[in-house]
Amino acid sequence: MISIVDYGMGNLRSVQKALEFIGAEAEITGDKHKILNSRGIILPGVGAFPDAMDNIKKLGIDTVLNEAVNEGTPLMGICLGMQLLFDESEEVRNTKGLGLLKGKIKKFNVDLKIPHMGWNNLIIDSDCEILKDVKEGSYVYFVHSYYAKIQEEEVLKAHSFYGINTPAVVSKGNVFGLQFHPEKSGEPGMQMLKNFWELIK
Repeated sequence: MISIVDYGMGNLRSVQKALEFIGAEAEITGDKHKILNSRGIILPGVGAFPDAMDNIKKLGIDTVLNEAVNEGTPLMGICLGMQLLFDESEEVRNTKGLGLLKGKIKKFNVDLKIPHMGWNNLIIDSDCEILKDVKEGSYVYFVHSYYAKIQEEEVLKAHSFYGINTPAVVSKGNVFGLQFHPEKSGEPGMQMLKNFWELIK
């Protein structure tokens, strides 16, 4: 069973529907015991980083996610959920993240329309279980005004270009992050969700 973490922010049902479509068992839950005992965890998110972290801490989900990762449970963050995996963010105010990946979430400073919204292609940097059978140049759907400034190069698995190289897929051990919305990204997005499900089955 995959736990889709409900902390009051995110398009939870659309992620659950995409997982059900590929035959994965997924439950939307904020129950700490269920999250800790699931085979895999998805951390979605839409909105502002500080609000998300406030909710996560209030519910004690930060402790649960750290414990689950330490026990080897695969965790995947989607969109804002990916950004929450990092040390901190400058969105609205400096806010500490979950600290599972090294780096800071920074605002785009480019001569292009912000947010980075719509389809953009993936440039694959290195092998990753989540990218199995995903073709170089596949288009995926983004909506974000902030990006991850990564400290550890080996964490970067794929990027897109939007004025600057923008991390799109990251992973370290059993922690994975997708900056885009796989559930809105057609076949490549569904393939990545399938890959995550295969990883935990």
